[in-house]
Amino acid sequence: MTFDKILDDGRLWAVRYDNEPDNCFDSLFAKWYDMSWLRTFFQENITDLSAYFKITDVYQAVMETLQEAKGLECLMLDISPQADLDVLFRHLENGRYSEMSLGKEKAKGDGLGYRPSWLRIYAIKVDKGAYLVTGGAIKLTATMAERSHTMAELAKLEQVRNHLIDIGVYDIEGLNDYNNEQNS
Repeated sequence: MTFDKILDDGRLWAVRYDNEPDNCFDSLFAKWYDMSWLRTFFQENITDLSAYFKITDVYQAVMETLQEAKGLECLMLDISPQADLDVLFRHLENGRYSEMSLGKEKAKGDGLGYRPSWLRIYAIKVDKGAYLVTGGAIKLTATMAERSHTMAELAKLEQVRNHLIDIGVYDIEGLNDYNNEQNS
């Protein structure tokens, strides 16, 4: 696995998994903008969509996802100096109230104001205001453990965190140093 810098100032990075043509950030938004992929996803998960969000129209879910994804991507890619990713990301574990080294984090969409967001971006916090995206999902259930596609995202978070520890990366300086070594 390698790491791609998404924002030039080094606040946002994304994992490029082995044998993948794109990093996970670009791949994630490509899926969220693909109407065919979204339609298939919501058709396969219509029970969860209707049970938790009370939406039974796949077309409505697709259109709302497109709109919400655009807003979330704009927030993530905000390059203004005052933009603060710490405002977007929260601890993955709802019961965790303190910082930890290489903490697992999540960012959510805005939910369009009348429902909670189902879009999630998962990342490792490498330093204050600096995140390494490991993936993302459309989460239609109360917990990640309820569906295989969200469980896979949990596994990726753990895999990337363990890899960072194995290569001695514990902060943004270490990530920059490692990335520079790999690219030289």
